[in-house]
Amino acid sequence: MDRAARIGEASKKTGLSIDAIRFYEREGLLGRPHRTAGGFRLFGPGDLSALRFIRSAQELGFSLAEIRELLLLRDDGLHACTHVRDLLARKLGAIGEKIAELGALEKTLQTALGRCNRELRAKRSPHQRCCPVLAEMTILSGKGRRPK
Repeated sequence: MDRAARIGEASKKTGLSIDAIRFYEREGLLGRPHRTAGGFRLFGPGDLSALRFIRSAQELGFSLAEIRELLLLRDDGLHACTHVRDLLARKLGAIGEKIAELGALEKTLQTALGRCNRELRAKRSPHQRCCPVLAEMTILSGKGRRPK
């Protein structure tokens, strides 16, 4: 096998950890590499290319199942563009939903922080027994009663 790399060298060339490479192999994202007589894995140019592709796809936020699909499309090439476009559109939709969720979470945290700041200014001592945010979280968890 020309220009074959052992797993450590493959790790350096692709920027992936050795454990990640082994994981991708176990998950079937990477074909079984050739081995030396001593049992060392040997990764050829095609393997290194696949590993770089997997890393790029993960950086774009694709799941392992989606990466598996993308690898098949890359190797097949038939109608790949339409399918990839659909995958990208779904991924963008999911990201948009996540951004909306994070925006709502940010507003909730800002409101809670404001409540804490107002309470601390009113009490003059940061070591009071009742934090309004903890009290509300306790009530929402069903472990307490609403303070009077």
